[in-house]
Amino acid sequence: MSKGPSRRDVVKTAALTTTGALGAGALRARAETPARSGPRTLSHIDATLRAATSAAEVPGVVAMAAAESGPLYEGAFGKRRLGEATAMTRDTVFRIASMVKLITSVAALQLVEQKKLALDAPVPDIDPALGAPSVLDGFDASGRPQLRPARRPITLRHLLTHTSGFAYRLWDAKALRYVAALDKLPAARRGAAPRVPLMFDPGTRWQYGMGLDWAGRIVEAVSGEPLDDHFRKHIFDPLGMTDTGFLISAAQREREASVHRHAPDGSLAAEPMEAKPVRHAFSGGGGIYSSAPDYLTLLRALMRGGARILRPETVALMGENQIGAVDVHVLKTTAPALSNDVDLFPGIGCKWGFGHMITMQAIAGGRGAGSLTWGGLFNTYYWIDPVRRVAAVFMTQVLPFADAHALRLYGRFERALYTALNAG
Repeated sequence: MSKGPSRRDVVKTAALTTTGALGAGALRARAETPARSGPRTLSHIDATLRAATSAAEVPGVVAMAAAESGPLYEGAFGKRRLGEATAMTRDTVFRIASMVKLITSVAALQLVEQKKLALDAPVPDIDPALGAPSVLDGFDASGRPQLRPARRPITLRHLLTHTSGFAYRLWDAKALRYVAALDKLPAARRGAAPRVPLMFDPGTRWQYGMGLDWAGRIVEAVSGEPLDDHFRKHIFDPLGMTDTGFLISAAQREREASVHRHAPDGSLAAEPMEAKPVRHAFSGGGGIYSSAPDYLTLLRALMRGGARILRPETVALMGENQIGAVDVHVLKTTAPALSNDVDLFPGIGCKWGFGHMITMQAIAGGRGAGSLTWGGLFNTYYWIDPVRRVAAVFMTQVLPFADAHALRLYGRFERALYTALNAG
């Protein structure tokens, strides 16, 4: 495996310290942060991101990349909220939704290292949905759900790899139909039916779903700590991730970007800000806030073998195919207002590790084979390239998920970054 490009060779003119770009003591950035007086390849990244925000393809974007040795690139362009003066900055706070799943995976694997959980034993029986799961086999002629006991128990491995049988209704028409059918049952029978049955027997298929939501509840049950406290104590504080959490302060909320939507004519409009969360329950599958520097800190820790949070051998498992011959497939939306169909790498075979999707082939002009990746509902994305030893984050706030404009810009950023790496 080749070593990552040195900071001097690639972005020696970026004039950023490792702490400033990635650590807890980061300096507050200027309103718009291009790479400082960099070579032409870096200026090209700036121009690409600036042009897209100027054309309102996305409202604003923060993009960052780092090697093991230090930062490679950072840029912040556009607005936190269209129609207002506040510019996007490197410390902007984003709703990163499903990107919390990687954090939950780390927390669960820490408990595996401590022998408080096991990957292949039945998961703790904290709920009938886990301890006595039912599988939805289909529907009878009248549309009533046909359920049976699962043929094998659910394991933590299943939950972490989306092979448990749990599915999100957003991308599973069968799960959506089950909820509708449940509403039509008589009250007595409805009360006896499982709230969340499995769509298939554990380990037999892949379907993106609430496995990590359940894993979060298991982390709470085994550790005896609320998930927000547990994350803070065992992941965020050790890494200096001060802008990541389920609840944000008033000062952080002032730095939060608004979610935007495309109107039928293609224009973008800001959504109302979400109500300030007042919660006592937290999900391992979504609902968290972070910033690009914070999340890149996590990625860089994993790229360096899990420094301060996991053992190197555990991190290695996270990047290996954990679903065998089972394939990751295109997610078909059931709610186009929230998500498009999701096929982030058309024509590229993908697998799942612990916490990440794995692209099994190199991307033309971009990341190498075996790269680790995923994203969040509001079009935030990341990748770790184990070949080039590069990690990157790309954050904007747009609905629906897999927005064509956001994905196109994400791809441009990736290709421009690798052009810079190759030029170095």
